[in-house]
Order: sequence, then structure tokens, then C-alpha cells
Amino acid sequence: MNPYALPAVVAVTLATVGIGAYGLRLARTTSDFLVASRMVSPTWNAAAIGGEYLSAASFLGVAGLVLKHGVDVLWYPVGFAAGYLALLLFVAAPLRRSGAFTLPDFCEVRLHSRPLRKLATVFVLFIGWFYLVPQLQGAGLTLQTVTGAPYAFGAILVGGVVTANVALGGMRAITFVQAFQYWLKLTALAVPVFFLILAWQHDGRPALAPDATTFIRPTTVELEHAAVLTLTGETTLQVRGEIDGARVDGTVDVLAGEHTVGAGSALRFPQGAAVPKVSGVSSSSGRAWLLPGGEGGHGLFATYSLILATFLGTMGLPHVLVRFYTNRDGAAARRTTLVVLALVGLFYLLPTLYGVLGRVYVPQLLMTGESDAVVLLLPSAALGSGVLGQLLGALVAAGAFAAFLSTSSGLLTSVAGVLSTDVLGHGSVRDFRKAAIVAGLVPLVLALRVSGLDVSQVVGLAFAVAASSFCPLLVLGIWWRGLTAAGAAVGIVVGGGAAVGSVLFTVLSRPADDGWVAALLAQPAAWTVPLAFAVMVVVSLATRHRVPRNVGATMLRLHAPDALRL
Repeated sequence: MNPYALPAVVAVTLATVGIGAYGLRLARTTSDFLVASRMVSPTWNAAAIGGEYLSAASFLGVAGLVLKHGVDVLWYPVGFAAGYLALLLFVAAPLRRSGAFTLPDFCEVRLHSRPLRKLATVFVLFIGWFYLVPQLQGAGLTLQTVTGAPYAFGAILVGGVVTANVALGGMRAITFVQAFQYWLKLTALAVPVFFLILAWQHDGRPALAPDATTFIRPTTVELEHAAVLTLTGETTLQVRGEIDGARVDGTVDVLAGEHTVGAGSALRFPQGAAVPKVSGVSSSSGRAWLLPGGEGGHGLFATYSLILATFLGTMGLPHVLVRFYTNRDGAAARRTTLVVLALVGLFYLLPTLYGVLGRVYVPQLLMTGESDAVVLLLPSAALGSGVLGQLLGALVAAGAFAAFLSTSSGLLTSVAGVLSTDVLGHGSVRDFRKAAIVAGLVPLVLALRVSGLDVSQVVGLAFAVAASSFCPLLVLGIWWRGLTAAGAAVGIVVGGGAAVGSVLFTVLSRPADDGWVAALLAQPAAWTVPLAFAVMVVVSLATRHRVPRNVGATMLRLHAPDALRL
């Protein structure tokens, strides 16, 4: 275990609490808690958005996906970054000019419908809580990996600190916290990369890496499907299941060579044992890992669906949109988005590099299923277990914890804002604080009960739900006069509901089928987003007599230059 990791995590946590306490001194009114009184400058706001947007999926998950699947998953960081271009073009400035505090507020401002507002509240809560669970899960994984602490400790620590910060200081407090944490995350990835590159010899072989094909600790590998393992030497294993056609429940000596392992079997490898080649891993190695492609048409469909989800989902994420309400005006919102594009694009260069280097230094993660830990384990694996490797590992752990804290803060603020104005009260400071406690407890309970989810997959599915519900609502609500409350509501229920159903089915049942059905459910955005747009347009045309009478004034308010609106 890294002796410097826990002090680094504690330091980040104390810094978060301290900066939040400073922001608390400035938080007095309801507007301070919900939108920081709309006085955040574009530069500060861009850093804060970068802080909350670059979540566990970005800091840990992208590198893990690149390690496991190769260049096919580079669409994740590309889509995550490019989503702000769509937000800049279609949403940022008009959304700020609407004067709304939350997404349900925008629904009422634009379409004057209380039922639609309540429906939007339900989807904000689902997306926010569904997105919060992997943040807390990632915190548990990080502390467990670098310190050996129980999984629950990291989840509870992040959940408690974030809930306290949000409840006490609201948006005003977390703006300073998130801006600080963006730069910490960037530094935590950039500094180790510098040393990792120095550790690489000119002939392309690792200079300081220990034997990268051995297990660094006693490891139990559970195989969901039958597989063929190729061992390079005789190994003593603890087996529970079927190996070479025989049922085994105990310790056996396995000779070098190929061995067939039955589905559902568990093998425990001792520390220092050579990592075997597995049929399920070798298919994504070598040249296949370096070249894009998929198995049949459904592989290409899943890629396009992922691009659509990440590109359009950004403009439907409640915790991202709420930050644009904090700008002074529409022009400031546009400038904020431009700066965010630069900051986010710069950051995503680094996790990709970690994933590539992980194929060399920590290939055992492909077997153990802990690919999300590649960022945490790479410094010590590449640079050795000396002081330098441990210090850099501690820096990465601190950055990972900053990712969980900042993203969780933004998500919790958006959920608490909706709960306080639409569910638990009328939007007062007291209501906001009660709502923040409730908003923090729900995902914490879920995270403690579910610890084995793929962080990036869960976040990608949250993007699909956002793209299928709020993206059509915002685009049509801002740019089409003919949208009606009925059309918006039915479109959200049909498109967003289909995405929610696909998400829950994929996460809870984990279908073994890898054909078209699995692709349609695992990456639903390619059919749920067009479905939502189509339903909204068709139902709105059928109910055109219900278009709000003052729609002209509302559209003028959204699109008139800020100077003309003074």
C-alpha cells in the first residue's frame, strides 16, 4: 500500500472543506445558493464547469476503457469534449437569458405548464442520482486500491464532505471548490505523465518497469464465461469451479500450457504469479486493439450511438446546465463555453495516454476486471515502488478524489435545487439545505449496495438519457415556436422513458447476447433521440392550438441581444 496516498486524499478533502467554508461566508440569499447570484465571471465559471464535468468517468474510466478496448473508445473523450460545441451553438446564451434557476423552471418559463415541470423534475432526479452513484463508487475504488481501506469508507467520505459543502454554501461555495479542483486534476495527471515518458527508452521498451506480466497482489479472477487460459509456467491456484473438465474446490498445481476453465469458475492467483493469456482478452490485443472496428453492423451502430449520446447528452445534463444560469448574461455564457472547450480538450489528452501505457505496465488489469484502476496503479508499476513512484501515485489518488468531490458537488447542487423548489419546499435557504441532505443520502445508499458497475458505462448511459429527454426539449423549446407542453411531455416520456428502460435493463440484467438486441439496449441514443424529437414535433403539430399565446415575447426574450434587453 502507498503510505503517501491517504495523506494526499486527506489534504484534498481538507482543502475542499476549507475553500467551501470561505464560500460559505459569501452565501446569504436563495439566489446565492441556487445560481451564485448570477455573478460568476466566464473564466471562473469555465474552470468550475471543467471541475464538475471531468468526473470519475473522465479521470479513471476513459483510461480504463482505452486499456481494455483500444482506439474504438476514443469516441468517449471526443464526444465528452465536443458536446460543449453543440451547447455553445444551440443552448448556452438563450438558456441564460430565460432567467430560469433550474431545468423545471425553464419548462414553466417557456411552456407555462406545471405538469411538464413535474415531469422534468423526475428526470432531473433520475439523471442526477444515476450519475452520482459512479462518483461515489469511484471514490470507494480509489481508497480501496491505494490504501486498502474498505470500499464503503471512500464512498461515505465523499458523500459526507460534498453534502456538507452543498448544504452549507450552495452554488456560491462550490464554484470556488470546483475551479480549484479542475487545476488539481489536470496537474495530477500531467506531472506523472512527464516522468512516465522519461522512463521510456528510445527503442520503445520500458526502462524502469518491473515484470509487467505478474499479479502485484493475491488476486481472485472470476470468469463469467468459459475461457481458455494459457499459463507460461507451473502455478499453484485455488480453484472453485471447473478446470480441464473436472470440478475442483481447493488448491491445485496447474502446469504450463492451455487449460479450459468453465463458466462461473473462480481462480485465485498468488502474488508474483504470471498473468495468463485469456481467450476473452487476446481478442482485443495487438493489432486489433490499435485499429478501429466492430463485430458486424451492430458494432458500428454502437459507435454512432455513443457519439450521439455524448455529443447531445452534454446539453441535457442538469449539473452542467445549472452553471450557465450563474453567468451575468448570454454573452458571458458563450465566452464561458469557449473557455470550457479549451480546458476540457486539454484534459482529455492525458487519460488516453494512461490507457496506452497501461497495456505495457499493468496488463493484469485486463484479467482482474479492475481496468478503472489503471490511472492509480500506473505510476508505481512503471517507476517502481520507490519514493518517486509512491509520491506520483499519491498525487494521482489526490486528483481522483478531487474528481469525485467536484462532480458530486455539481450534481448534488442541481438535484438539491430541484428538490427544494419543486418537491420539499418553495426554494428557501432552509428548504435547499434539507434537500441537499436528502439528495446526498439516496445515491450513497445505492453506491454502498452496488460496487461492481463499469464507471464509464454507467456515465455513458446517463448521457443517453439526458440526450433523449432534455436535449430535444431545449433545442425545440429554444428554436421552434410551435412546441407545445403536450408535445414536450409526450416526447420526454417516450424518448427519455425508452432510454431509461434500456439503461436499467443493461445495468441490472447485463445481457450475455452480443447481437443487435444487446447493441440497441446498451447504446440506445441512436434510436431514442430521433424518437424523442419526432414525437415532440408530431404531438405539437397535433396540439398546435395549445401553443402559449405569449410565445413571441418569450422567443424574443431568449434570442434578443443582451444590449437590447437592458
